[in-house]
Amino acid sequence: MFFRKPIIIGNWKMNKNLDQALSLVKEIVTKDLDESVEKVICVPYLYVNEIRKILEKSDIEIGVQNMYFEKKGAFTGEISPTMLKSCGVKYVILGHSERRNIFKETDDLINKKVISALENDLIPILCCGETLNERKENKEKEVIENQIKKALLEVDREKISKIIIAYEPIWAIGTGAVASLEDAEDMCKYIRSILFKLYKDQANKVRIQYGGSVKQENIKDLMKQENIDGALVGGASLDVSFSKIINYKL
Repeated sequence: MFFRKPIIIGNWKMNKNLDQALSLVKEIVTKDLDESVEKVICVPYLYVNEIRKILEKSDIEIGVQNMYFEKKGAFTGEISPTMLKSCGVKYVILGHSERRNIFKETDDLINKKVISALENDLIPILCCGETLNERKENKEKEVIENQIKKALLEVDREKISKIIIAYEPIWAIGTGAVASLEDAEDMCKYIRSILFKLYKDQANKVRIQYGGSVKQENIKDLMKQENIDGALVGGASLDVSFSKIINYKL
C-alpha cells in the first residue's frame, strides 16, 4: 500500500482576536507534537505574519482559508496567491462548504482557484461535501463526483499529488454530528476511485481528509480507516487540546 503522510489541519474560520490567536499558538508550540504527522493551522489573513514568526521554530505550517485566483488587479477586498506566498503561506483551503453556500462560490470559480494555487506553489486543500437532503435522497456520491471533477478540470496529472482533498459532509460541520466510520471511509474511498478514473495510479498519492465535528474522542478511529489520511478540524482546533488531535497516535 502506498504510504501517505497523515496530515491534521486546523481551520479557525472567523474566530479569535489577535491576542487570543497569538496566545493559543504560543501554547501549542510548547507541546511535544508527533513529528510523523504533518500539521497546519489555517488562520485569518490578518494574523499570518505574526503567527508565522511564532511557528518558525516548529514544524507546524501556516495556511489560510481562501484566496482569489488573480495575481493582482482591481479586486477590492480580495487576497491573491502571490500576496500569500510573500507572507510565507504554504496551504490554502478552497471550496469550503461555507464559501459555496454562504458566499455562493461556484465550481467554476473553485476550479480557477485550484489551478491558480498550484501555479503559485500553494497547496490547495480542496473541500467537497453533500447536504443532509442530498444524502437523504441518496445523491451524495453524485454530488461529490460532480464537485471533484469540476474542481480538478484541467489539473495536470503531475500536479494532482500536491492537492489535499477534504471530504466534509455539510450536515456534520459544527453540529456535533459525525459521519459513522463506515460512511466516512466509504466516501473517502469513493473519492479515491474518482481520482483513479481521472489520474490512474497517481490517485494513490493524494491525501484525503475527513472533516466534520472531528475531535479528540473520534480522531483515532477515523485515522485507522484505510482511505482517511487526515482531518480538517474546525471548532476543536480553537483550543490547545488541538495538540491532542495531532498526537492521536501517541
